[in-house]
Amino acid sequence: MSRAHEGYHSSSPFGNPFRMIFPKGSNLSPKLLTLLNSFEQTLAENLRKLKPKEISDILSLTWMRHAMESLSETHTNIKILLKNLEFPVSEWEEKWIDMHFDDSLKLLDICVALCSELSRLDQSQLLLKYALHVMDCSGKFPSSKQIKRAHAYLHDWMQQLNSRSPKFENCPAILQGLARTLCLAKVKNSPKGRVLMRAFYAVKVETIFVCSIIVAALSGCSKPLIDLYVSESFLWSEAFHDLQADVNEKVRGLLSCEKVVLLKELEVVDTRAKKLHVLSGGVDDLEDILRHRDDANHEEVMTLEKSISQEERERWQKSVSDVADSAKKLADGIDILSEQTRDFFNIVLAGRDALLCNLRDSDVTQEGKAHKSRK
Repeated sequence: MSRAHEGYHSSSPFGNPFRMIFPKGSNLSPKLLTLLNSFEQTLAENLRKLKPKEISDILSLTWMRHAMESLSETHTNIKILLKNLEFPVSEWEEKWIDMHFDDSLKLLDICVALCSELSRLDQSQLLLKYALHVMDCSGKFPSSKQIKRAHAYLHDWMQQLNSRSPKFENCPAILQGLARTLCLAKVKNSPKGRVLMRAFYAVKVETIFVCSIIVAALSGCSKPLIDLYVSESFLWSEAFHDLQADVNEKVRGLLSCEKVVLLKELEVVDTRAKKLHVLSGGVDDLEDILRHRDDANHEEVMTLEKSISQEERERWQKSVSDVADSAKKLADGIDILSEQTRDFFNIVLAGRDALLCNLRDSDVTQEGKAHKSRK
């Protein structure tokens, strides 16, 4: 198969990125040029919108949601382009179909892995919610036994922050596989085919970029990041390179720190949970003080409820409320990103199913024609 690579940077062993699919003088009808330019300009616009204002925004669920929305829009736009091209599957080359099926299968695997990791994060919140429920002192102040139990749950929650879903661990390898097959197929005698391959290439580039950032952010590791080169012949090339250079550099800078880097929203919860963990860990010291106060002359034993001052109660409740507020924001962010990822999964799956249906219809049509010709 003859193909021109437009993927890894020029230092990559995966081919020459400077070969272009559209040499000067290529003939495309005004209609095809309009369709292609509209698709590429929309992509360039969406890529510019993804450029973060603050460094910390990159490792946030909010940025990831916007990135996934952009990716879903691009995959939807290519469906619209396919319809407007009026280019039936029966006229596609077999290698294009194979490429589409292979890529879409990898994307579905990535979506499943992302949903699995987000589900793990969401389920881990149960430990935190229980600890907060026990330590809520807006009513009766919790007993020392309850506080110790909640303290243990907080500890367990913090310990599992560095764990990952088994399915999620495979994402970097899947992304590398997509990047290795990133190329611009050389198309002969099919203007519509050239437009189609150009659009497929654009979708694949954005998909690899967005997914690599999300995987890196969720894993706290820069390994999934991939640097891609895109020829200047694409209208979205400049916007992509600006975004990639800015985001990849910042993510690598953030993830190269000695400390473990968490998602922006998760980092806030972790910081506040650690403060509450320290505060709840002091219950043993407080009990010792109370025991020393008790003697034979006391008519009743002092309890945490009776011994805690109003100021200490307010400080305790503020710490609990701070963790609860940040945990809710984290949970909301996880829910939204999970929903967006499921939507993207459905878009990819629908496109794959539609292609299968069109192939079956095409086979039926071809068989019908062959049957008639034999009569």
